[in-house]
Amino acid sequence: MPMSVATAPEPVPAARHAPFQPPGIVGQLLRRPLALFGLVVILAIVVLAVTAPWIVPFDPNEQTFDGLTLEGSPLAPNARFWLGTDLLGRDLLSRLLYGARTSLLIGIAANGIAVAIGAFVGIVAGFFGGIVGAALMRFTDLMMAFPALLLAIVLAALFHPSLWIVVLVIAMVNWVQVARIIYTETRSLAQREFIEAERGLGAGNARILFRHVLPHLLSTVVVWGTLGISTTTLLEATLSYLGIGVQPPTPSWGNIIFENQTYFTSAPWLVFFPGLVIILLALSFNLVGDALRDILDPTQKGRH
Repeated sequence: MPMSVATAPEPVPAARHAPFQPPGIVGQLLRRPLALFGLVVILAIVVLAVTAPWIVPFDPNEQTFDGLTLEGSPLAPNARFWLGTDLLGRDLLSRLLYGARTSLLIGIAANGIAVAIGAFVGIVAGFFGGIVGAALMRFTDLMMAFPALLLAIVLAALFHPSLWIVVLVIAMVNWVQVARIIYTETRSLAQREFIEAERGLGAGNARILFRHVLPHLLSTVVVWGTLGISTTTLLEATLSYLGIGVQPPTPSWGNIIFENQTYFTSAPWLVFFPGLVIILLALSFNLVGDALRDILDPTQKGRH
């Protein structure tokens, strides 16, 4: 009988550890270069704004003794004043960092209020319909008929300009677009077969609304909650530039440009740097918002 030859077991290959992949939406955002760029810019601006009281080289309202030339002109960027000084000899970097606090607060708060009002109006009108729904949407159409900037200027002029008045004015202007989109989606959901089936099983409006309608609208609210911040930030800068937004000496990016516009040719850094950060912040929120829209609702990919 032939003898069997024992064979040595094959070596088991060492387990390879897959590179760490952040889960869910965050992971998909991090794999998109443009969205990642936007996240980095937003995070950097937020960190600088939060830590501004501890990292600014000067008080934002301090008129430094050596902050102007002998002729009384602003100083160009130098080793002491990294971004130069403004027309009153104040450090521009310090004012920009404190201005970030103001602009972010207004942008986030105003957009949050606008999204909340728009979502409420759109859900009530779309889910319940009837006379109430028709009246709400006709009022929404009436508000949309006015140019947003003109309406914001009129509202801001009627009240004494202050930070929270600016927040409310911007929110009152920007809720209409959210309301229209939420209304359309809610109306479509309310007519779906699974909603009709729930009604047939005896489910009440509250259960259908909170268990089936609102979860489907969450992605839209998140996307508009992100995209809208860029719009509200730009509108705040516009109102402040026109002199009816945040009032000096409280710094915001818009009123920094407003205060220094007369030096546009002789001291262009006074307009260039605040304009640059406004554009960067708005662009970054748009990039992140576009990526979130593509991730949460692939059917909308590439639509603007």
